[in-house]
Amino acid sequence: MWDWDRWLRRGAVERDPDDDPAVSASARDGLVLGAHWGFLAFFLGIGGYHLITLVMTAALSGHVGQFDPLELKTLGPLLLLAFLPNLFLGLGPVVGSKLWGLGLRADFGLLPTLRDLKIGLACGGFALLAGYLLNLVLLAVYGADGMDDNPLTELSTDLGDNVVWLVLAAIVVVIGAPLTEELLIRGTLWSGLERYRVPTWVILVLTSVVFALLHGEPTRTIALFGQGLAIGAARYFTGRVSASVVAHAANNLPPALLLFSAN
Repeated sequence: MWDWDRWLRRGAVERDPDDDPAVSASARDGLVLGAHWGFLAFFLGIGGYHLITLVMTAALSGHVGQFDPLELKTLGPLLLLAFLPNLFLGLGPVVGSKLWGLGLRADFGLLPTLRDLKIGLACGGFALLAGYLLNLVLLAVYGADGMDDNPLTELSTDLGDNVVWLVLAAIVVVIGAPLTEELLIRGTLWSGLERYRVPTWVILVLTSVVFALLHGEPTRTIALFGQGLAIGAARYFTGRVSASVVAHAANNLPPALLLFSAN
């Protein structure tokens, strides 16, 4: 019988990078992903995302209309449930790291350094600028009626002045979504492509395309691609996922604050 675990670990460092000085500095810093499990972890994450979306669609079909929009104690959990598939994006990277890798800290460098913070915040600022400018262009092309509705604006309207649910939603937007999406895209997918000697600039472009398409907002795909390039630049310049998580969080912070604008 084929030994999948052995195949997945082939070529990977088998020792604890924190305990063994012989392990390369790049592995200790979270720059090296286990040899062959990057792509598998990526598709596990994508598969989990679509599977939970399908299950939720089937489970909630015909029941959503039974909720009274004024009953925010009931509506809040229902709306936040929409973020559950996004959280499942991080399941593949977590499973892959635990089963075949060295752990999340070693495989992805999730503990940010001061350099990660500086570059991440700078790239996050550029992502906001790119999104703003490109959305202005798209607005001119499609018009206000032709643009996709911003899901955060809808969420803010639906939750009204229920501060508790608004705060939880903001936490998911600023911390949860950046963490899971970056683990998947700039973590497993990036490292899987890097393993096979794909040029880094090509990886930056390809992962930005995946990032844009993952959001499922057709008219904003170009803007999301531009933002993805800026966020991915943090990984490009540092080699660490933690930097792109910081950039993504910085990019999401102003829209998350807009959740409270209706109050």
